[in-house]
Amino acid sequence: MTGVPASAAGGSPGAKGATGAPGASGAPGASGTPGGAKPARGGKLGAAAVNQASLWNIANILTMIRLVLVPGFVALMLADGGYDPAMRAWAWAAFAVAMITDIFDGHLARTYDLVTDFGKIADPIADKAIMGAALVCLSALDDLPWWVTFVILGREFGVTLLRFVVIRYGVIPASRGGKLKTLAQGTAVGMYILPLTGALATLRFWVMVVAVILTVVTGLDYVRQAIVLRRRGIAERRAAAAETER
Repeated sequence: MTGVPASAAGGSPGAKGATGAPGASGAPGASGTPGGAKPARGGKLGAAAVNQASLWNIANILTMIRLVLVPGFVALMLADGGYDPAMRAWAWAAFAVAMITDIFDGHLARTYDLVTDFGKIADPIADKAIMGAALVCLSALDDLPWWVTFVILGREFGVTLLRFVVIRYGVIPASRGGKLKTLAQGTAVGMYILPLTGALATLRFWVMVVAVILTVVTGLDYVRQAIVLRRRGIAERRAAAAETER
């Protein structure tokens, strides 16, 4: 009954169009045009407008800002050989903004239902791009041992790959340990970006130690969760197949 043009109803004098007004064959539809032919086009345009608006939401914009900050951050880190205190301070500011947007974009997307396919792909890429750029720059400048960079980045990419491998069985949820790991990594790397000396330089070393420990421990926990999730998924599939055969 709803959305059927008057012409489709057989054109009888008592037929009603999409708006419920009396109409005959060729009577105006919902858009005021004969036969109600125009609403379909308008519906498509409206859907396209909604999809476009959902892409350019605040959460995705913050993610894009983080991606744009990456090359600027690298340029600031490596300016004048990488040891200009002023440039390092600006690099820290860019890194801090990226970390802050990382906190807010996910929260906004979940709270206000702004999750999009673009965000699902771009958000983890942006996270790993800014952290990876910072670690590689610090190691290239001999401010941070390369093994620390390999451990952190290896864990991040390994967990991401693991999520894709077991996605058919379910989703591995983010843990509290993972959030602490992210906080520790961001704090430690931020302190290494700044040209600190004395007690603060010693403090950042121990913060990085904590970050590396959390990186390894939470990475192993994700492996454990993936194994459990896969076994459970396989068992459920076998049980479902056995039930079907009965």
